[in-house]
Amino acid sequence: MTPSVSRASGESPRRDGVLRVGTRGSALALAQTTVVAEALAKAAGVDVEIVTVTTHGDTSRESLSELGGTGVFASALRDALLADECDLIVHSLKDLPTGPVAGLVIGAVPKRADARDTLCARDGFTLETLPQGAKVGTGSPRRAAQLKARRPDLVIADIRGNVDTRLGRVAEGDLDAVVLAAAGLGRLGRSDAVTDLFPLSEVPTAPGQGALAIEVRAPDATGRGPIAKAIASVDHATTHACVIAERTVLAGLEAGCAAPIGATAIVDDGLLFLTATVYRPDGTQQLTASHAATPDSMSRRDLEAAARDVGQRAVDELLAAGAADLAPLGGSR
Repeated sequence: MTPSVSRASGESPRRDGVLRVGTRGSALALAQTTVVAEALAKAAGVDVEIVTVTTHGDTSRESLSELGGTGVFASALRDALLADECDLIVHSLKDLPTGPVAGLVIGAVPKRADARDTLCARDGFTLETLPQGAKVGTGSPRRAAQLKARRPDLVIADIRGNVDTRLGRVAEGDLDAVVLAAAGLGRLGRSDAVTDLFPLSEVPTAPGQGALAIEVRAPDATGRGPIAKAIASVDHATTHACVIAERTVLAGLEAGCAAPIGATAIVDDGLLFLTATVYRPDGTQQLTASHAATPDSMSRRDLEAAARDVGQRAVDELLAAGAADLAPLGGSR
């Protein structure tokens, strides 16, 4: 019998042979979690049930800065996991705070999707061809700083809402464009809305952007149990290492998920490369640090050691250069 994927809302009681995967109930969260659930079902040979959890970030209309950052999306999911209402949870890694939670670990990171940011503009405009003084929507301080750095004339609108809501504001003429993640648009089948793709070499994105995290209770992450087997089957070692490098920068600078920081790591030809940039919120200044390391092997352990090494070196360089004077960071020393 082929393993199946089903859905449930709210608390889901344990059923033998069924892996319960917790997620937010947004269209994007469900789309990306379904991909993970199908991979888990196929690789581990188990039935999977998707359990939707409503978070405060989903119901509030406040801006992310007023809510306290994107960590508001993670807390309810983690509470559900700790309460044994699900067996694992799926996060967008860019929304996940770097601080540890007692009893929980990131057990796996599947292969990353496109990490780039995109412009979705009316009339096919690119960032360079947008009219003078065009109004561009984003809820990200990083994206706002990057837009101002490249086009100081733009008017930046702080916006919330799901992908369709944001694209709708462009279609209705309320905004000239919005900036959205390529990965999210791809997972929702909305890549046709993209009018400009920003290269990572010029516009580094949020640490972990395009990647998903599978978080589990610590005892379930190791051993030969069904959960450990399932998450091991979908973990992508190089993606896992790259997001560790990027998130090491975020943690080392003691910056929140919404801080004006971009970081991009790749593994290429046996080397792990990391570039991290801190922006002044108004886009008038930025600091960049780039480092590389050679892992002893392509094993997960050696890749992660190299990732933490390059991440810490980037942190040290940025702080020494005065990054804490540019942005609201807690990592000055």
